[in-house]
Amino acid sequence: MNAKELGELRRRLRPEKCAVKCIYGCYVNSNKEIISYLDASLGRMSEQEAEKYLGLLKKTMSGTLGKNLIDVVFSTEQVMDSDEYRLLSALRESELKSGEIREEFYRKVIDSLDMGDMNYVILLAYDAYDVPHRGRDGEDRMEESDTVYRYILCGVCPVKDGKLELGYFAGENEFHSCAPEQIVSVPELGFLFPAFDGRAANIYNVLFYTKSAGDLHQDFLDAVFHTEPPMSAGEQREAFESALTEAMEGSCRLEVVQAIHEQLRERIEAHKETKDAEPLAITAGEVAEILQQQGASQEQADAFRQECSQRFGENAVLQPENLIDSKRFEVKAGEAKVTVDPSCSYLVETRVIDGVKYLLIPAGSDVEVNGLPVAVGGGTEEE
Repeated sequence: MNAKELGELRRRLRPEKCAVKCIYGCYVNSNKEIISYLDASLGRMSEQEAEKYLGLLKKTMSGTLGKNLIDVVFSTEQVMDSDEYRLLSALRESELKSGEIREEFYRKVIDSLDMGDMNYVILLAYDAYDVPHRGRDGEDRMEESDTVYRYILCGVCPVKDGKLELGYFAGENEFHSCAPEQIVSVPELGFLFPAFDGRAANIYNVLFYTKSAGDLHQDFLDAVFHTEPPMSAGEQREAFESALTEAMEGSCRLEVVQAIHEQLRERIEAHKETKDAEPLAITAGEVAEILQQQGASQEQADAFRQECSQRFGENAVLQPENLIDSKRFEVKAGEAKVTVDPSCSYLVETRVIDGVKYLLIPAGSDVEVNGLPVAVGGGTEEE
């Protein structure tokens, strides 16, 4: 899925637009026991309540593609004959109306998920989207639609104790402490099945959501999808940094890291400006070219390609946003730490003075310590 397709579905999740008739789910305690079930008609809810439910489910399609939103891919064998795929398909084909199928799904999720001592709600919704035909002018033509995209959304939302606040009690004309007993929080994880690719159903893909890019809830993925786990954003960065270190024989020069960071950051910024719906991608070969531009040998560049193949897979496409922190450039030396604006990373230099290695940054005319202007040197311009 790309950003445009994601946005198209997100805009649909409003009471007046979607075809969601019911919200299903169950409330689970920390002992993995189902406390209560949810089977609520959207048409009988207040508009405010319906918007709350749909807003929670919409959150499972938020965040960054490739970071919070991960493609989970089924094999052909799974689609043809597997218990996990049969269950997801049965949920979809039954439009979630079968209590027996829903119960089987709830149990699979509950048995696999570890939410610590926290209670949570599993939410499910089914929608049928009559996808409008999009003309060359970019306008949608509902009357020419010939595709109905039928899908289910699932969200797992923690339930937390409400915070104590002051509230106004009209009958007493006074303010008193009060708090709602339990509040449903935004989802920790969820998924869309099947994926919406090319503005149609892709039965081989699930779009999996995780609130924390560093936690893919592996037990849930194994139990519900039973597929090869994708790498989290944190794992991708670690693998990339390890590939660099190994290829450069144990250490990279500061100038090499600066060049990689700057060129990837520029690509990320340019991609945002173009508003391209497709995720930004880069190959190991392109990064290897940057290494060679910074003086790396052909052997080192080849070694980097090989290391990436081992860690990411042959001919893997990498996502720059998962490889660097484009909003921060930090250099640490012992107990000292220097952080500069990423666009000014070139200001940091290394120098050996009297046999001692130093990190150098031009002081300029405005130097501050914790916001307090200070003078460099003896305090006079002459110095």
